[in-house]
Amino acid sequence: MSSENASQSDGYHAPIIGYHRAPLTQKFGAPRQPNLVALTSIIEMLAPYDDPAAFIGMEAFSHIWISWHFHHNYINKNNSRDKTDTRFRPQVRPPRLGGNQKIGVFASRSMYRPSALGLSVVKLERIEFVEGRVLLVISGADMIDATPIIDIKPYVAYSDAIVHAESGFAPSAPILSEVMTTESAHEQFMGLVNIEQNKQFTDNATGAELDTVAAHIHQIQNQLLVSDMDAIKALIAQDPRPAYRRDDTKTAFVMRYKSVDVTFRLIESKHLQITDVVEVSI
Repeated sequence: MSSENASQSDGYHAPIIGYHRAPLTQKFGAPRQPNLVALTSIIEMLAPYDDPAAFIGMEAFSHIWISWHFHHNYINKNNSRDKTDTRFRPQVRPPRLGGNQKIGVFASRSMYRPSALGLSVVKLERIEFVEGRVLLVISGADMIDATPIIDIKPYVAYSDAIVHAESGFAPSAPILSEVMTTESAHEQFMGLVNIEQNKQFTDNATGAELDTVAAHIHQIQNQLLVSDMDAIKALIAQDPRPAYRRDDTKTAFVMRYKSVDVTFRLIESKHLQITDVVEVSI
């Protein structure tokens, strides 16, 4: 390819057709692969791509492919983008290999890719047409909240599922950790559930009641439900801690889920314990 063609290729921009609305707003805690945790979330389609005609026939498919953008790749602790660290990384250190062994980026599913594009198969729970807008309710996504959606295609089992495929350094799902909860953390969680479920869905700025779509998304993103504890435990069971910290029993880690920060730590090998659940101060 000539340098001119390469330059044209580098300048291609795909449209954003929607956004992912989910309980997880930070990378820490997000599943490293799709379908490891059956977490419910929503894809909110944007105009003009939210035309109901564009989704006729989709309800016949149980799963869909999602192309999306790793939009948090270079966002630092101050929530600003670090433009100095966008160079091409030819090698990465997959957590599955302990975080020490390097392999080629194209032999991995690392988020640090030249295109910063992700690809996931998720379960399509249902399609909702609300007030002229399209919401795709999905489960099993490995995307965080506000992830830009680039494309959607149906999953076709006869061609997409390769039964005898070889999976290199990741031949099977990771071993899960056991997750326990202290009595005080459970009480904290239940107290916040009671508060959240008694809140009216209103706009903080105007006091007006939210519309149906906004209320639905609010429940996915913020409202804490009793069933969320199962989801929290399933996420922590994946052990999102850095590979080099797997034997660290001294450090506490915090995962943000919906409106709460969940603190957990390792108490013994493959045994993690939730110690605190506190409401996020906004």
